[in-house]
Amino acid sequence: MGLLLTIIAAIVITLIVIFLVINFCRGSNLPPTIFPSLPIIGHLYLFVSGALQKNLAKLTSKYGPILFLKFGVQNVLIVADPKITEECFSHNNDVYFANRPKLQFATILAYNSTNTAWAPYGPYWLHLRGIEKTQFFSSMRLEDLYDVRADEGMAMIRSIVPDSSSQVDLSSVFADYITNLIIMWTAGKRFGGEDAAKGKELQDIVKTTFELGDTNLGDYLPFLKWLGFTKSLEKKMWDCVNDRDTFFNNLLAEFRQGKGVLIDKDKTMLGNLLKLQSKDPDYWPDEILSSVLLNIIADCIDKCTSTMSWALALLLNNPSALKKAQEEIDSVVGSERFLEESDLSNLPYLGCVLKETMRLYPVVPVLVPHYSSEESVVQGYTIPKGTMVIVNQWGIQHDSNLWPDPESFKPERFESEITPKLKFMPYSSGLRMCAGSALATPSVGLAIALVLQCFNWERISDELVDMTEGSGLVLIKEKPLVAKCTPRPIMENLSQA
Repeated sequence: MGLLLTIIAAIVITLIVIFLVINFCRGSNLPPTIFPSLPIIGHLYLFVSGALQKNLAKLTSKYGPILFLKFGVQNVLIVADPKITEECFSHNNDVYFANRPKLQFATILAYNSTNTAWAPYGPYWLHLRGIEKTQFFSSMRLEDLYDVRADEGMAMIRSIVPDSSSQVDLSSVFADYITNLIIMWTAGKRFGGEDAAKGKELQDIVKTTFELGDTNLGDYLPFLKWLGFTKSLEKKMWDCVNDRDTFFNNLLAEFRQGKGVLIDKDKTMLGNLLKLQSKDPDYWPDEILSSVLLNIIADCIDKCTSTMSWALALLLNNPSALKKAQEEIDSVVGSERFLEESDLSNLPYLGCVLKETMRLYPVVPVLVPHYSSEESVVQGYTIPKGTMVIVNQWGIQHDSNLWPDPESFKPERFESEITPKLKFMPYSSGLRMCAGSALATPSVGLAIALVLQCFNWERISDELVDMTEGSGLVLIKEKPLVAKCTPRPIMENLSQA
C-alpha cells in the first residue's frame, strides 16, 4: 500500500509541476493566453460543448482578438480580427502559415493530404494549384462551360413544380442543380432520369465527408488514439473513403468508355487530368486523380448548396428584401426572357443579398487551419514553429465592433466599400484562398436569380424559417429548406426555352 501511495503522490506532483511550467514558464513574447492551461488537455476544457466558432467568439470578445492556447499537445494561435488576419496572410507570414496540420481527417479523407485543400505547401501543392487555375477555373474554361451553367439553371427551374399548393424542398433542388453542374464540369455528364440515384449517392457521400470533419480530440490528445477511443470515428472515415473510391472509379471507367458524356471531353476536368496522366502516369495515378477531383466536387456541392439554402431562407424571413430583389430582376431583365448569367453584373442588390448571406452564414465558419513552418512574428508577438493557426471567420463577421447590428440581415450594408477588407472574406485570403470562387459566384448567383425571377415564394406557415445550424466543417442548415411557390409571368415562356 505504501508503494502505491508513493507512486500516486509522484504522479500528482509531476502533473502539478507540468501545470506550473505550462502556465508560468511560457515564452515571454507569446501572445496573450487564458489561465489556466490544464495538464494534458490544455485549454480544451473551454470547448466541451457548443459550436467551435461561437465558443471562440466568446473567448476573443472577452480576452482579445489574438490568443495563444494549448489544444492538448498542440500550440494554437486564435485570430479574430481582420487586420491581424491580413498580417498572417501577407508577405513572409503567408508562406510561413501556408502549411496544414496533420489531422486524421486529412490523412484518411484527403488521401494522406494529397488534395489542394490539405496538401502541405511546397512544389506538389504549387503544381496542383497551378493546374486548378489554368485548367479548371481559368476565364477560358469558365467561358467554355457558360452554356452548361445556363442549361443546368433551366433544368433546375423545370424541376420545380409550379403549383400554388406545392411545397418545394429547395435544399434538394439546389443540391441537384449544383451536383449536375459540377459533374458536367468534371466528366461531361449529368445525373438525371435513370441516373438520378447516382446524384443522391454523391450528395450523401459529400455530406458524410464534411460531417466527419468536425473536431477530433484524438488529433490533440494522442493517447486517445493509442487507447482505441477514436476507432469508431476512424472506421466511419475509411467507410466513407471506400464509398468515394467506388463512386469515382465507376465515374472514371464510364468516362474512359465515353458512356453518357455529353460535351467535348477536352473541356472537362477529368479529360484534362487524364491528359496529364498519359504524359506522366507515375505522377498522376488514379488515386491522385480521385483525391484532387473529389476535393473540388465535394467543396462545390456542399458549399454552394449551403449558401443557396441560407440565402433563400433569409429572403423568406425578410419578405421586403425578397420583393426588392425580384423588382430589381424585373426592372433589369423583364418578363419576356429568362435571366442569363451575364445579367448578374447588373443586379447589384442581389449581389448584396448573397454577400450578406455569406457574412451571416460563412460556409467555412472557422477557416481550414493553417500551420506554421517557421517561427514568425504577428502583432509583435513571437509565434513558434509548429503552431496551428485558426482564424474565426464567423467571429469576425459577427463582431459588433466591425458590423453594426451584426445579427440582422441587412444587404444594404454592402452597397458601400467594406473596410478593412478582411472583415469579409467568403473565400479566405492569401496563398490558400479558394480557387473555386470563379465558379461558385456565378453558379450560385444564377440559381438564386432564376428562382426569384420564375416564382413567388412564401413560407409554409406563419412561423419564420428555422435557421438552426448543423455541425461539421461546412455550415449547413440543420433542416432542409421547404417553401411554397407560385409561378410568375415569365413561366409562360418556359416551353420556348
